[in-house]
Amino acid sequence: MVKYNLIVKGFIIFLIFSLTSCGGSKRLAQNTKAQQISTYAKSFLGTSYKYGGTNSSGMDCSGLVYRAFYRHGIELPRTSKSMSKIGKKTRLKKAKVGDLVFFKTPGKGGRINHVGLVIKADGRDVRFIHSTTSQGVIVTNLNQKYWKKSFKFVKRVL
Repeated sequence: MVKYNLIVKGFIIFLIFSLTSCGGSKRLAQNTKAQQISTYAKSFLGTSYKYGGTNSSGMDCSGLVYRAFYRHGIELPRTSKSMSKIGKKTRLKKAKVGDLVFFKTPGKGGRINHVGLVIKADGRDVRFIHSTTSQGVIVTNLNQKYWKKSFKFVKRVL
């Protein structure tokens, strides 16, 4: 009887650890995918801006995001406006690496017209990579006045 109880307890402990690790593995895989996407996007730092571009000879903001996700088996829409319609909205303080940040910059008709990829997130300290017309692919702190004012929302697509 004692041996039977030990076997049952051992099996229950095994099940608990197995079920716990399954959820953890999924989160780890998502985090790893997000890091891979982020790292790949950073390989384009310094690339010049080119409207409609998606490669190292030049890219726009949505081209950078599209390319980084596509490289890792995820096909997103091609424009920032279209990208803004997918995924799940999340609060800025809950942003994670791999999330997308969306903006309405001045003079563009009041619609979403810019997207960036979160590469670092610590509460409200969010860094994102994006392509700007003036500087090409750069990393920016979301707390910079211009971007903070233009910021609209965060979407999680992973």
